[in-house]
Amino acid sequence: MTPRAFYRVVAIAEAVTWTLLIAGMLLKYVVQAGDLPVLVGGSLHGLVFVTYAATAVLVGVNQRWPVKLITGAVVTAVIPYATIPFDRWLERNGRLEGGWRTTAADDPRDHTWIDRLLRWFLTHPAILVTVFIVAVVAIVTVLLILGPPGGWNR
Repeated sequence: MTPRAFYRVVAIAEAVTWTLLIAGMLLKYVVQAGDLPVLVGGSLHGLVFVTYAATAVLVGVNQRWPVKLITGAVVTAVIPYATIPFDRWLERNGRLEGGWRTTAADDPRDHTWIDRLLRWFLTHPAILVTVFIVAVVAIVTVLLILGPPGGWNR
């Protein structure tokens, strides 16, 4: 799977889970269907939100995006459906072109510790996938322990 395809799939999934969360909120507050729809939609959205953020970082580092652009990609997940137009903007501006950087080139940027680490993970995909999943699960777990955002200042 190319960086573009990986990013696009997760960006679309993030938008789909916004729909599930919004539908859950409508069911809870308009139809009075209880907490379950929001619990399900919110849980799925939270998991995919964190996955999208991790994907934006991984693809951004691979594509040599500036930190500002990686941060912008993550921020788009906070705005409902913004990951889709942002994905299209990245595509139009050539920010998703090329494959995974598994080998070093003559570019001096290929010799930084982050690039060497990225190449190592990319040449060991099973380890990369495992670390990616463990990181997402760990972040989601910490966020669940902290509780809903409104309760963080208590």
